[in-house]
Amino acid sequence: MCLFRIIVVRTLDESGINLLKFKEMAIEEKQSMAVFFIYMEIMPYKFTLLKVNTMDYLGREWEITPAGGATGEAFIARHDEQKLFLKRNSSPFLAVLSAEGIVPKLIWTKRLENGDVITAQEWMNGRELTPAEMCEESVAELLQKIHQSTPLLNMLRRLGKTAQTPIQILASVKNSLDGELKEDKAIKETIHFLEQHVNDVKCDHYVVCHGDINHNNLLLCDQGNLYLVDWDEAIIADPAMDIGMLLYSYVEKDQWEQWLANYGLSLTPELRLRMKWFVLTQMIQTTALHKKKNRLADMNRCIEYLSFAQEY
Repeated sequence: MCLFRIIVVRTLDESGINLLKFKEMAIEEKQSMAVFFIYMEIMPYKFTLLKVNTMDYLGREWEITPAGGATGEAFIARHDEQKLFLKRNSSPFLAVLSAEGIVPKLIWTKRLENGDVITAQEWMNGRELTPAEMCEESVAELLQKIHQSTPLLNMLRRLGKTAQTPIQILASVKNSLDGELKEDKAIKETIHFLEQHVNDVKCDHYVVCHGDINHNNLLLCDQGNLYLVDWDEAIIADPAMDIGMLLYSYVEKDQWEQWLANYGLSLTPELRLRMKWFVLTQMIQTTALHKKKNRLADMNRCIEYLSFAQEY
């Protein structure tokens, strides 16, 4: 039996965010695993308790701080010069992404008693790409590598994922709209376009798509490696879904041919239609999400973009 006594020191940083320091104080160690408790603040003085079995290199004093992000599920663990990126319930095929060199190295994965999963990844010093850098050849090459990855595709299939066809995606788009959005002029016109061309959007080879391509999810580390992170929206679909969102959002139209050449494709009328179709579906779903979360200014910007995208 391995007995532990854990002391949790609760302090505040300059911005008022709770910092939780964990220190193993005791202890009779008869195995290489240590037991720690991570508290995630959900409101002042109330915490959700997570019990985590970690490797013995967390058997010293570590400082756990929020890593930011919309979900509140990501944390940074620090001890001396060591740093890890922790996340709760990250994408279940993170190990394959790590093995393929698409995300930073996965150090360990642990399942909690409540069913949650905590992952720890190597911390890479670096930065997010700027919008202008999304035009670079390295981005096209990384996206091509992802779309051509057989291990990624096989893993998603083993997890029960199936290819999302245009008909299925269109049905999902319609179901995401409430009564008010269904009556919006721009959305009605967009839905009509999607219905009109749903059978024209054809793909011979479905791939793993990231589903949320934006510059904030592309990380350039100090060693020069480029990573694509945040895989919670990954699906099996037409690669035009990822490509279209990237080109429409970041690349000038007169540079599309060169960017696609770096990816390994030619800009054909058929590819133009596929990209446009998927951009419009994703924008409607984003509009519905903003409405659901009462982010009305963002919702209105998305609706305005629909008219622009149809003419683009």
